[in-house]
Amino acid sequence: MIKIGDSIPAASITTIDKDGQASTSAELFFANKKVVLFALPGAFTPTCSEAHLPGFVVKYDDFIAKGIDVVACLSVNDAFVMKAWQASQNAENLTMIADGGAALTEALGLTLNTGDFGGVRSQRYSMMVDNGVVTQLNVEPANGFEVSDAETILGQLT
Repeated sequence: MIKIGDSIPAASITTIDKDGQASTSAELFFANKKVVLFALPGAFTPTCSEAHLPGFVVKYDDFIAKGIDVVACLSVNDAFVMKAWQASQNAENLTMIADGGAALTEALGLTLNTGDFGGVRSQRYSMMVDNGVVTQLNVEPANGFEVSDAETILGQLT
């Protein structure tokens, strides 16, 4: 599993933001900026839609005020699902990362096998990435939602 001080590994991802959709590498996406990344098991699922994502939408301006360049949400879903979820959650300020094949999630060592629920998904976590290097990491225990919320990582930013 990735840890504080590690660099974001190489993986192909699709990003969705106010400028549209793009395929890129994780290394390129996280380079030369400060990114708060949070990940969750699936778009349109109860905890993810009712608590996790909305917290980052509400606190977006607070992250920007603390010097964060990008607030990004990752899920092992395809780009079409992530774009629809972004629109339905009024999350246009966030960058959605569609990790459809779980390439980045696997490279990070943060997979979660949900069996019949959806197969391989991402564990729930938040991290701060500064120029491609992880400087903060909060991984939830199974079925937890206590340390990866917006309030926690916002409080960890200096």
